Amino acid sequence: MKNFVDLHIHTVHSDGCYTPAQIVMMAAEKGLKAIAIADHDSVSGIEEAKVMGVQLGIEVVPAVELSIGFRDYHDIHLLGYYINHQDKTFATKLSEFRKARDLRGKAIVEKINGKLASERKASISYDELIDSSQESLGRLHIARLLVQRGYARTVQDAFVRYLLPCNVPKRYFPLQEALAEIVRLGGVSVLAHPQSVSDDRRVLNSLIREMKQMGLDGLEVFNNLCFKDDMIFLESLCRELDLAMTGGSDFHGFEDDVQIGIGRGALAVAYHLLEPLKSMSSSRTRI
Repeated sequence: MKNFVDLHIHTVHSDGCYTPAQIVMMAAEKGLKAIAIADHDSVSGIEEAKVMGVQLGIEVVPAVELSIGFRDYHDIHLLGYYINHQDKTFATKLSEFRKARDLRGKAIVEKINGKLASERKASISYDELIDSSQESLGRLHIARLLVQRGYARTVQDAFVRYLLPCNVPKRYFPLQEALAEIVRLGGVSVLAHPQSVSDDRRVLNSLIREMKQMGLDGLEVFNNLCFKDDMIFLESLCRELDLAMTGGSDFHGFEDDVQIGIGRGALAVAYHLLEPLKSMSSSRTRI
């Protein structure tokens, strides 16, 4: 996989299982040329990854994944590549979102504990979740704890039985604000796993066109939600709208069937796809 990349990987700085250094070592073992650390609402793992990347000859792309609200669609995921991850204003904004995540997590845990009590099961500890999340608490942390306690068979089972019934609304970044912030940071915006927004291609086509007009730079064409015809559809849309193409495994570390670099086995993202991202980023002045 000498000339391949994985541009969507999570670490313990959000809802991943491995440290940034471990992620880089795993990428080196796979023979990848470059990776992007794209944690949810956090850029704290990037420096550690870059240091290890220099040691092992892996190019580390600074990135972030933001949860976006747009029209009636919630929890759209937007990736920002080649951002200035040391920007203090951005760090403050991310800190505010993480605080909102923590409050949401606490409210979800309270609701889940009520459900567990009705099932005559011992409660789960919010403090334990905070310790395990390291920085950016998410529902995956709660799901994994429920599996560890034997209350659910798998993460998906935990979501079906507890997380979805006990959900609490999340705070979202308005799309226009997020796109402008990524540009301010000298970065490039990419819509992550577009099929998660809508599985209706007519709807998705219309939404992506509107996002392009608002300033969207690219699409994550190659992802684990894609079948071959989905990739063809997204690639064709990128060519028509002059959008950059990216791809990544969305690796967290808890999945049995997802690996860095290859996703569920068929992912292969070529290094040359980084060039348009670099070119766009270099043309934008970091403030």
